[in-house]
Amino acid sequence: MLFKFIICLLAGMGAGLGTGFAGMSAAAVISPMLITFLGLPAYEAVGIALASDVLASAVSAYTYGRNKNLDIRNGLVMMAAVLLFTLGGSWVASKVPNTAMGSFSVFMTLLLGIKFIVRPVMTTRESMNRVSGKKRVIQSVICGTLVGFICGFIGAGGGMMMLLILTSVLGYELKTAVGTSVFIMTFTALTGSVSHFAIGGIPDLWCLLFCVGSTLLWARIAAKFANKASAVVLNRATGVVLAVLGTAILVVNYVS
Repeated sequence: MLFKFIICLLAGMGAGLGTGFAGMSAAAVISPMLITFLGLPAYEAVGIALASDVLASAVSAYTYGRNKNLDIRNGLVMMAAVLLFTLGGSWVASKVPNTAMGSFSVFMTLLLGIKFIVRPVMTTRESMNRVSGKKRVIQSVICGTLVGFICGFIGAGGGMMMLLILTSVLGYELKTAVGTSVFIMTFTALTGSVSHFAIGGIPDLWCLLFCVGSTLLWARIAAKFANKASAVVLNRATGVVLAVLGTAILVVNYVS
């Protein structure tokens, strides 16, 4: 039981920091940890990770929203497109053999971390708000469609792809990008976890409780720090967290 608690604590810590700082999906960290060190079936591990993501993303979104770093209107538009086209991508993937790309999100996490360190996002709220509302909605639909389809097709990378697109394509400043990303992830994770538990049954309750609690705690800490930090500090902190998590997950996958 002690070993299980330690693994879940470390997995939740990594997932919570990734969620609070960068809107990263908890599944990218928790799943490989539970599978490798506790021997949980992959489907059960993913369900626990998605359940951990729900509260962690929700409390992060609340924190970013309180600090006015959340675009709810366009977040809802993008979320609708993501959910719809994730189903479409999943259907297409079922018709095409050998589409699994399990390491995709890991490499994206590592590369995106390096990107934030080397080329930080310094967009200001003022320049972000210069884009017309109509154009922003259209961009949100297009980008949500792309993210949803790719996530459904390869089964990974949603949180990181949303952050990359929000900052690089839609021109969001980093805090608003993360806040909007975790807002969307709250609902996508809820949908995913409910479906996993409905199909696969109730998971290991101790693992579930330990992971949910640890992820929630560290996501709250990370989100509070991120909203108080300057743009330069936040870019560096986000970059370091993502680079370290990406490297750690690669090591865990290698061990497995």
